[in-house]
Amino acid sequence: MPKRYVVIWFRLLKTDWMVRHQPMLKDAPFVMAAPERGRMVIKAATKAARAKGINVDMVVADCRAIYPALQVFDDKPGLAEKLLNALAEWCLRYTPTVAVDLPDGLILDVSGCPHLWGGERLYLDDIITKLKAFGYYVQAAMADTIGAAWAISRFGKASSIIEPCRQAEAILPLPPAALRLEAPILERLEKLGLHQISSFINMPRKALRRRFGQPLLMRLEQALGQEYEVVEPIQPVQPYQERLPSLEPIRTATGIEIAIRRLLEKLCMRLAKEEKGVRKCVFKAYRVDGNLQQMEIGTNRPTRNVEHLFKLFEIKIPTMEPALGIEVFTIEALIVEDISASQDALWDITEGGNGTAIAELLDRIAGKLGVNTIHHYLPDEHYWPERSVKAASSFEEKPQTNWRTNLPRPIHLLTRPETIEVTVPMPDYPPMLFYYKGILHNVRKADGPERIEQEWWLEQGLFRDYYCVEDENGARYWLFRLGSYGSGEPKWFIHGFFA
Repeated sequence: MPKRYVVIWFRLLKTDWMVRHQPMLKDAPFVMAAPERGRMVIKAATKAARAKGINVDMVVADCRAIYPALQVFDDKPGLAEKLLNALAEWCLRYTPTVAVDLPDGLILDVSGCPHLWGGERLYLDDIITKLKAFGYYVQAAMADTIGAAWAISRFGKASSIIEPCRQAEAILPLPPAALRLEAPILERLEKLGLHQISSFINMPRKALRRRFGQPLLMRLEQALGQEYEVVEPIQPVQPYQERLPSLEPIRTATGIEIAIRRLLEKLCMRLAKEEKGVRKCVFKAYRVDGNLQQMEIGTNRPTRNVEHLFKLFEIKIPTMEPALGIEVFTIEALIVEDISASQDALWDITEGGNGTAIAELLDRIAGKLGVNTIHHYLPDEHYWPERSVKAASSFEEKPQTNWRTNLPRPIHLLTRPETIEVTVPMPDYPPMLFYYKGILHNVRKADGPERIEQEWWLEQGLFRDYYCVEDENGARYWLFRLGSYGSGEPKWFIHGFFA
């Protein structure tokens, strides 16, 4: 099969990405710059900025002298490589071999692929149209060699598809820069008046090597197809997925259990080799009638414990409907996290030796009652009660400060304090009784007040005087008065409940 390549040039890669995330910049002249030798140097410029004489490698201070209203954004290190890798993975739908060509291009080995789109023209047009729809300004070309496709994509003015074996004719009118030559070689060619590839392509090879070195000959022969060019295709991350087909349609819960266990064993074996654990996992069952049945589980900490994961799925097996039978099962770890072998062993000797057991218990409770039924809170460095706790992002998150234990705090703190009606014998005294949700509570014991001032650096407001009170039934509440009686009739609130 003859080789065919497509080279895609993202001329404004980074600025196009900025416009995608901030559409208001679409027609604005702006640049992305980074510090270099004590100066801010432009690394990317929009088409509008280039039209005003501003280009890459210019100093920002000089550019602002040309155009004072120029917007400057910080260049992000590694952004181009990250974007090109993501775009390369997207291009895998067109060919299995895609390579990144830093700093602004992609190389596709499309041998044997264009006929699936109805021909080379439709194939290339489909790629360009979809990339432009994403907001990227692209130019692309197809040829027998990477060198010829690269040259036409950046310097070509005629057709972007070079017919097989016609690459020599296509590159003749192009400048030497189309051969991807280094700057010193281009300068020597310029001084000798060799402004087109046609000016030197037929010169004796020995003379070219003597004058310009082997790199010129290598690039020329690569473009003509006389020397093979090696590219390193991307290796997309393989999903953590296992598949199990069934010889006979499965209709029973026992059959589903066997399938889950086998898939989990294979999945966890791979995870163990890569020192990772599951945080979120989905099991799918494809029925013979085309219907899809699935179950999803989540864990509080990464795990590759087959028995634990199986128990989480086992709870949900009654929700599966096999109907006429299931012919294919799959399992996929949607979210995985690092977990070394040593960490896995240490889990069993954390506080009290039951860290893993607690996490697995919480997973089973969440599987039965729902993820939102379990909440994990940590102390936060604030005096204002509503801000003194925060929700933990995971079971592993550690507190940055200690819980306050020198003063009483309720087990249940209301998200928002609720107003109550009180009877107070004297100002600055705790209430004798209060109404909460239509129920009268007679106060038998009280302690306080504890004054908590508003955090002025966050918000302005009145202070609170908190009281711990106990009613005739022995129930204890956390009440507060907002402000003082000296400034009028203050409001009273209930803010929490003690055990």
